[in-house]
Amino acid sequence: MSAEKYEVVIGLEVHAQLNTKSKIFCDCRAEFGERPNTLTCPVCLGLPGALPVLNRDAVLKCVRLGQALGCDISPVSEFARKNYFYPDCPKNYQISMYDRPLCKNGSVVIETDGNTKKIGIERIHLEEDAGKLVHGIDGHSGIDFNRSGIPLAEIVTRPEISSAPEAVEFLRHLRQTVRYLDICDGDLEKGSLRCDVNISIMPGGSKTHGTRTEIKNLNSFRAVKAGIEFEIERQKDLIESGRKITKVTQLWDESEKRLIQMRGKEETSDYRYFPEPDLPPVMVDEFFIREAEAEMPELPDEKKRRFIEDYLLSEYEAGVLTVEKGLADYYEALVEETRDPKTSCHWVMREILGELNESAIAIEEFSLTPVMIAELISLAERGVINAPVAREVFLEMKSSGRSATEIVSERNLEQISSPDELEVMVDQVIADNQEEVERFRNGNPRLLGFFIGEAMNKSGGKANPRLLNEIFLKKLQDPD
Repeated sequence: MSAEKYEVVIGLEVHAQLNTKSKIFCDCRAEFGERPNTLTCPVCLGLPGALPVLNRDAVLKCVRLGQALGCDISPVSEFARKNYFYPDCPKNYQISMYDRPLCKNGSVVIETDGNTKKIGIERIHLEEDAGKLVHGIDGHSGIDFNRSGIPLAEIVTRPEISSAPEAVEFLRHLRQTVRYLDICDGDLEKGSLRCDVNISIMPGGSKTHGTRTEIKNLNSFRAVKAGIEFEIERQKDLIESGRKITKVTQLWDESEKRLIQMRGKEETSDYRYFPEPDLPPVMVDEFFIREAEAEMPELPDEKKRRFIEDYLLSEYEAGVLTVEKGLADYYEALVEETRDPKTSCHWVMREILGELNESAIAIEEFSLTPVMIAELISLAERGVINAPVAREVFLEMKSSGRSATEIVSERNLEQISSPDELEVMVDQVIADNQEEVERFRNGNPRLLGFFIGEAMNKSGGKANPRLLNEIFLKKLQDPD
């Protein structure tokens, strides 16, 4: 059977760490990067007799995520005990939600290769995070329980994803959404957003899904794509060689670029869910719903449409500018100053994004404010400086923190727009390059750029390129 005859069926389980101040069932600080086991208490350590108390803010943020993804919000949901033994789970069970989740029946619309597709959200529920195993170079392992009890929103898709690119695009969209909502920083490397993937393949046209396998804890878009593609090929090879696919849970080894089997995959029955006796049902009434809605920001797709309509940007430009909320906010603040959406878009996409990428920083860390960039744009638009000088001033502003006006004045960078002064430069360039002049007049118009470049060098980059172009054309085409 050829590879084209297979259909791939993928479902994702994404865990988003909610950025509450305290953990989900205790008042320990929910922070990253502290010394191991310094943010713990009897509740998150699972000590006998310690009782959980639900963090209201975790519920609010999970509800807001459900609203953003078009979910139905359950008026009554319920926590359960998910029983399993792992070294980083001190109670030997995890408090999660089972058959009565907080949010149900949402969707995300993704776009890949110019095609749109709706991916269903089966459920979003709350649960507590486990601790973290820390493996030492001496062969010993320790457990850091600082992460134990951090609130997680688990987003479970329906099995409606058909390829690795679709899975990556879904995860990108989800990451963008939680960051816009400001409920999770979306940092995959730190584990604030983690993805488990369930994969099966079946013959094209079949109604019966194949045996499902799982890849746990993928922490980058690259790993999601590579892990899925590796597993699809592994399953195809097994089928074509007549071997059986078994239910397994695997890890992606980035250094070896392969999957490593951890264990046989658990079924729901293995976890022996039963209602959590120490927590009452979660009641969400209309007042709570309105409270969550009141803090709902403009979401990425809405903002992108508005940028296209209000600022007349292309779909590509609007897409780039709205990838991160901070970047979109910076752009809008710049437009507020310049009243010029297109020029502002050019500066953000070409100059500012270039600097962010080169310096590997976020827009929130960028040192130049929209007001400072607007001042620079104004100098260029009014003809005080030309485009090459504007770029030079921008770089000096970034390194020194000084304003564009200060730099231009101090370095005498004002554009030379005097026709008499420019004509002297033009005459000198023509006199110095008679061979090129003859070639131009004999039918090589591309040499005009050479002449303008020579004059720009003579002016120290300050000459007005538009006027230079006019003067050169006049003198080269009419030698008298």
